[in-house]
Amino acid sequence: MTTQATGTAARDGDPRPGGPADSPFIRACRRRPGPHTPVWFMRQAGRSLPEYREIRASVPMLESCRRPELVTEITLQPVRRHGVDAAILFSDIVVPVAAAGIDLDIVPGTGPVVAEPIRTAADVERIRPITRDDVPYVDEAVRQLVVELGDTPLIGFAGAPFTLASYLVEGGPSRTHAKTKALMYGDPELWHALCGRLAEVTLAFLRVQIEAGVSAVQLFDSWAGALSEADYRRYVLPHSAAVLSGLAHAGVPRIHFGVGTAELLGAMGEAGADVVGVDWRTPLDVATGRIGPDKAVQGNLDPAVLLAPWPVVEAEVRRILEQGRAAPGHVFNLGHGVLPETDPDVLTRVVALVHELSSRRADRG
Repeated sequence: MTTQATGTAARDGDPRPGGPADSPFIRACRRRPGPHTPVWFMRQAGRSLPEYREIRASVPMLESCRRPELVTEITLQPVRRHGVDAAILFSDIVVPVAAAGIDLDIVPGTGPVVAEPIRTAADVERIRPITRDDVPYVDEAVRQLVVELGDTPLIGFAGAPFTLASYLVEGGPSRTHAKTKALMYGDPELWHALCGRLAEVTLAFLRVQIEAGVSAVQLFDSWAGALSEADYRRYVLPHSAAVLSGLAHAGVPRIHFGVGTAELLGAMGEAGADVVGVDWRTPLDVATGRIGPDKAVQGNLDPAVLLAPWPVVEAEVRRILEQGRAAPGHVFNLGHGVLPETDPDVLTRVVALVHELSSRRADRG
């Protein structure tokens, strides 16, 4: 059984009084009523914050992810500034892949770039299993953050096998995922071997974070929307399910998120998460009908709306809160990450508005 001090929930699923496990965020993830709709933002730790840009000015991305004191500070910045209901660990989805022996770098303005893309079974063998000893900086940062955050939950995360595989096969970001699909269709055995290996790495990485004290985890499948439902079920779902089912008894809520996944929401719900993230393209009440009544939802303000005049932002926040009432639990978020050009003050106002509107609704019963 996990302890209140770690900020995780009891393994029997019952929240303990006080602490992160009894927070509005964890309550919503577990489909329990709370004092207000919780809100946090994907990519809130950085991107739009001037204090983030200052602290990262001379530190490469991968190095910043490996410095616990820097990870701690960056993770705390949006909590201090915006008053969000959860923090998310500052890291990158390729951190565990690099720890597993893949030579890669995160190039500014481009993203992850892999020195030797995966092409053969021998390439897959280069991806070695990882343990806590391969990512001690993650363990240390999480433990520091749990102390600093107190009652505020910390979300750990990892990239899903398909999205990681896409980077490794393409050699970097891709608009078409052509090489990825060519491997997937042309050599299914190699494809499943690659995704199976990545699922093991991802599961180990998330377990390190859970054992260090995160209160929830999110599995990002950023590029899954490039697939049909049939292909998703055949080539992706088994591997995402292996990760999520591997955490079934870990005692923390599991969130699953992808972009452009309107037609995949039902299948993604089957992968085993407690919460399914929804991008801005699908109304939350429609998404709830596709996902089913036994999952909470997360989302789904279009990040670009934050660049509009405040009356537009307010109207969209109201609409999303209303549509979110169809779900048994709702975590307010964006439909993807914060855009770098976003005014941080607008994010702060959104948090206050979500709290105000949902608290009033709770008071009315």
